[in-house]
Amino acid sequence: VLFCFWRRMCGIFAYFNHNVERDRRFIINTLVKGLKRLEYRGYDSAGMAIDGDTNHPVHDTTPVTTLIKKQGKVSALEEAALHQELSYDTKFKDHCGIAHTRWATHGEPNETNCHPQSSDETNEFVVIHNGIITNYKQIRSFLEARGFTFVSDTDTECVAKLIKYFYDEQMQGDDGASETSQPAFRVLVEQVVSRLEGAFALIFKSTCYPNEIIATRRGSPLLIGIRTEEHVENIDSVPIFVSDQPTTNNISDVTDIGERSQSWRHLEMHDPVEYFLASDASAVVEHTNRVIFLEDNDVVAIAGGHLALHHLQNPNSNKTVAPVRDVQELDMEVQQIQKGNFDHFMLKEIYEQPESVVNTMRGRIRFKEGIVKLGGLVEYIGDIKRCRRLLFVACGTSYHSAMATRQFVEEMTELPVIVDIASDFLDRKCPIFRDDVCFFISQSGETADTLAALRYCKKKGALTVGVTNTVGSTISRETTCGVHINAGPEIGVASTKAYTSQVLTLIMFGLMMAEDSKEKEERREQVLRDLEKLPEHLKAAVALDGEIKQLVQDMGYLDAKNMLLMGRGYTFANCLEGALKIKELTYMHAEGILAGELKHGPLALVDSDMPIIMLINNDSLVAKSQNALEQVVARGGNPLVVAQEGFSPKAGDSKKLKYLHVPSVVDCLQVVVTVVPLQLISYHIATLKGHDVDCPRNLAKSVTVE
Repeated sequence: VLFCFWRRMCGIFAYFNHNVERDRRFIINTLVKGLKRLEYRGYDSAGMAIDGDTNHPVHDTTPVTTLIKKQGKVSALEEAALHQELSYDTKFKDHCGIAHTRWATHGEPNETNCHPQSSDETNEFVVIHNGIITNYKQIRSFLEARGFTFVSDTDTECVAKLIKYFYDEQMQGDDGASETSQPAFRVLVEQVVSRLEGAFALIFKSTCYPNEIIATRRGSPLLIGIRTEEHVENIDSVPIFVSDQPTTNNISDVTDIGERSQSWRHLEMHDPVEYFLASDASAVVEHTNRVIFLEDNDVVAIAGGHLALHHLQNPNSNKTVAPVRDVQELDMEVQQIQKGNFDHFMLKEIYEQPESVVNTMRGRIRFKEGIVKLGGLVEYIGDIKRCRRLLFVACGTSYHSAMATRQFVEEMTELPVIVDIASDFLDRKCPIFRDDVCFFISQSGETADTLAALRYCKKKGALTVGVTNTVGSTISRETTCGVHINAGPEIGVASTKAYTSQVLTLIMFGLMMAEDSKEKEERREQVLRDLEKLPEHLKAAVALDGEIKQLVQDMGYLDAKNMLLMGRGYTFANCLEGALKIKELTYMHAEGILAGELKHGPLALVDSDMPIIMLINNDSLVAKSQNALEQVVARGGNPLVVAQEGFSPKAGDSKKLKYLHVPSVVDCLQVVVTVVPLQLISYHIATLKGHDVDCPRNLAKSVTVE
């Protein structure tokens, strides 16, 4: 999910082994492999922290923490990590390693600003961070006034130095004498995060606490994978212990840092055990499919092979904390996150759409009986039918999926459907009523603006519905009810199969809402007939790949600097989505234009040099679409016309027109078929120009800060 004013989503990975003997080379390779699984999220530098060969100068029984950082790709970090002055055959029964891919937000991309960030020259505390600390300037000023020297421009360095400050204050004692009691690592982290503002996922490692790791999140995703030996009985849930946040946010107030917590009760885990912490399930699935998804204000401590899950309770919150957190099983295979025989993940995901739409419909449609059931909505469907209006709130591609289905959902429900971009929705403080039903659509389920809009609507008392592709995501957990689109992992930054599955899910919602309407029975049957045939039609659309690649070269798109995509009715959303794909991947300016608005300005852009793609369906709006085509041709335009098989709209000297024919389906489903050529056009323009379509510049797969 992407939108303008980009903030990157960094990648976090950590590996903790207890009573599992691993050599240093294995540990480095595991960390590198985890980062490679997260490369699609976008980054400009990478780093890791592992135990070194010598002991720490202060904690002389603990190995020093070695930081390895490189600007550029993970492969450069891998090369550097395997050519250090270290013994790679040294074996560790217990070890904690952390790794990170960074996209620059504070400070330029270089090794100094790369994570992990350190508390001091001896790396007593190191931290990796995904997100943004909005009050870092105040924290930095506070620490500089107390003698701390900063070496980077990052907001994350403040976190590493703040925990060092708290630790030193506690160890020093009120009278200046050295204390013998050591504060619990977890309690120190709780003190730090209670003073941070913004969105973050953090993982801490320290020479003060060997073989211990602390992780926490607020607003940025984080999960923990657990792997044990086959004979060990698997646990199904983890108890949650509540910690009270301090009532003050004064940075200098450290009086409530206590002794090692008496509430420290471990989940009983048999030896040996390995933990994998990551910001995305794709980095964990090859190691284990058993995971715990952390929620906002969770603090996890792993030490001695045991895991303890604490939750920081906000004193101003009425939220009830569940007594346990379930250990979930990932429904994902390693093959799904590999490219296979394809050159790029994006092309693989375009080709997967005939299968992904089947997975979206599986178990939800009984074609013979004409029944559509979205299990997550069944309990609330009565409330939804009685609502005042429906609101679809999303960003980027997810917003376009809402645009694509608005007309059909309005037709089926006879309710007004409001479609809003999440950031604008929040800026306007849109009035929300208790009898509204608000849908929040997000591939990742973590999109910051969409999540903020969800929380805004929950406060207003509206029924909230999540539509996501990620089980365990924040949106799927915080909405009243929802639907998983089941498109499978999407690695390419530019969304393809998630878009078609989102459209399909909202179409199914419309069909479900009209199940008792005799008036709409014929229309439902028509749509259901074509839904059953949809996978075959998508296969035919994907098979146009070779023809589309040739068209891209013949139409001169490789030399173009601008492009217009025009349509109306059901085709307009695809114009917006196609223009977004072209911008994302080819770095060419592209604009989706509602054909009915041509005479209100856009027609001035049309001439023989302007590349134009027109989407024309043979539907109720065909006469108006034909009129728009004639206007474009009359001004010297030479559009590529994407139309249904057996339909070739004419205008002027039709011999000059180029056509691309796609399989014909009912109007509301034509959007699913017609978007495939637009995805392939953007893909081929980008690859023929030599661009990396899986990691386009300045963009990330998920946007988790505003």
